[in-house]
Amino acid sequence: MKKMKKQGLIAMSGGVDSSVAALLSQKAGFDCIGVTLKLFSAAEDLQQGERKRSCCSLADVEDARYVAYQLNMPYYVLNFSAAFADQVIRKFVETYEKGETPNPCIDCNRYIKFDGLLYRAKQFAIEYLVTGHYARIEPQGSRLLLKKARDPKKDQSYVLYTMTQEQLAHTVFPLGDLTKEEVRAIAVEAGLVNARKQESQDICFVPGGDYARFIEEYRGKPAAPGNILDETGLLLGQHQGLIRYTIGQRRGLGLSFPEPRYVSAKSTADNTLTLGKEGALYTKSLYADTLNLIAWDEPEKPQRVTVKTRYLQAEQTAKALQVEADRIRVDFDKPQRAITPGQAVVLYDGDVVLGGGTILSAGTR
Repeated sequence: MKKMKKQGLIAMSGGVDSSVAALLSQKAGFDCIGVTLKLFSAAEDLQQGERKRSCCSLADVEDARYVAYQLNMPYYVLNFSAAFADQVIRKFVETYEKGETPNPCIDCNRYIKFDGLLYRAKQFAIEYLVTGHYARIEPQGSRLLLKKARDPKKDQSYVLYTMTQEQLAHTVFPLGDLTKEEVRAIAVEAGLVNARKQESQDICFVPGGDYARFIEEYRGKPAAPGNILDETGLLLGQHQGLIRYTIGQRRGLGLSFPEPRYVSAKSTADNTLTLGKEGALYTKSLYADTLNLIAWDEPEKPQRVTVKTRYLQAEQTAKALQVEADRIRVDFDKPQRAITPGQAVVLYDGDVVLGGGTILSAGTR
């Protein structure tokens, strides 16, 4: 009896990474089907044009379709626009309106790619989802571990910390042991149409990065102005809506001072923005909720870890303690600058992702 090939649903963005992931999956013996997710309505596609510096444009769909043709691979476009609007865009807007700073790429991975798309793969009776993320999955005992990519410049483990054991068991990251240069060389050698295509940079639904304008258009009204205060409560001026500011921001405040001042706090309760000196930005701890733990179900005691509170941040040494079922406290060895509610805190042990959560608040200075 002929042994059946492993089947893989290849998430194809139209970029070189996912295209090489498809090629390598074929070479590894997978029977592959390529899919691109349609994340916007037709009206949004027309309004936002080609999104030249972001993913998910109509041109990206055509690139993905042509690569699938080059690889003789079945290809489909799946409409996820309703789920994306509800679970990513709506949450993005509401998080900013709460005075926090969201990370929509993490939400897209969590709710769209590794929840919705894996569910769709199961509907197709396809065992594996394949993506072009730079990360690795390795077994250890009875668990699967999420690990950093071999290439530290491209490691994407920070935005994947929400993955569950079930998702890890049905996901393949073919690029985890490769550098970006090696990936591009593979694409060039294979003659892929997008071999030299540049990477996307902006959030896909906010091309140009003007988050405040996007939120105001989404809500159909301007953000409410309010007072800017110093840390003693002294009135300094007026802000143009809290959604335009984030913790640690210095530029764009519309005020001048003898020495630099930064956004040190935002209050939606009274619509105020607080400015402080550099020292006001440093804190020794944070609390986070919406936990996802990968390396264990629950740590038995405080854990020595390294921590990232932003995607491009260097890891910082700390101690982490789970204080409630869905809450963790992180105490840093050295005070950290501009810890921002709404962002993710991700815990590492070497190259292993232990887990992470959404930052609720910074602790003491």
